[in-house]
Amino acid sequence: MEAIGQRKIDIDGEAVELSQLVEAYKKSKNPIESKAKRKYREAQELKPYQAELIKLQKHLEQTNEKMIILFEGRDAAGKGGTIRRVTRYMNEKHYRVVALGKPTEEQRTQWYYQKYVNHFPRGGEIVLFDRSWYNRAMVESVFGFCTPKEYEDFMHGVKGFEKDLIRQGINLIKLYFSVTKEEQARRFEKRKTDPLRQWKLSEIDVQAQERWDDFTNTKYEMLRRTHSHETPWTIIRSDDKHKARLEAIKVILNSVRYEGRDPGIDYVTDPKIVVSGSRELELMEAERIKEGKFLG
Repeated sequence: MEAIGQRKIDIDGEAVELSQLVEAYKKSKNPIESKAKRKYREAQELKPYQAELIKLQKHLEQTNEKMIILFEGRDAAGKGGTIRRVTRYMNEKHYRVVALGKPTEEQRTQWYYQKYVNHFPRGGEIVLFDRSWYNRAMVESVFGFCTPKEYEDFMHGVKGFEKDLIRQGINLIKLYFSVTKEEQARRFEKRKTDPLRQWKLSEIDVQAQERWDDFTNTKYEMLRRTHSHETPWTIIRSDDKHKARLEAIKVILNSVRYEGRDPGIDYVTDPKIVVSGSRELELMEAERIKEGKFLG
């Protein structure tokens, strides 16, 4: 019997395999419904973990502990979407999302960390930074928004700054969302054509693809010089948004012991999605040896 993939049909003078037509048909059949089903399934998969985040939040409130979560990564890497899923059911009285714009003239004259410290959590609170003081190590460095001395001062001092936060009892979680160049380009294109997403596209976004290698080199330096045992980086592979969101929540839940943890939930992170900062450095160094440069 002839395999379906070997059969071809002539369409406008072009021979098309029947298997390709079948796949195209499956994808086009009621796409709105299939997308809705997928979103519903993903939302249901997140809910048990979001319930655990409420328990974690309650634990911090009862113990008067503080937590800071940094969401870093390239533009369109999925930071904002993950933050929305993390906070979806949280008590809004005990968390804040901080996304700071470019510094004012007054802030430029202040201690670099001051504008961030002003937003630090009180006892029992979680603060989620949608980009953080690591702006200096990434965007500011790549686009020349800081001087070489300002960059070096930051890189020399940030580990000590973060160790002080840990000594003062702050739970610090540093997440770096890693998206491939091809997926970033696809998301940018979607922003260009979707009127509901166009506001997300900035001039810096437009240059992000052109400066891909610059960002990659800067990412390597940032991880190499700021990853430590006390204040480690966790890399989240974010081409698959849903998996990235789920795994990021697991990382947060695993960072603190809290009562009432549901034993029926799988808290083990997926090694294909969650990578330690030290492992990421090893992978990047292997890329450089094999390809002659860092890839992503």
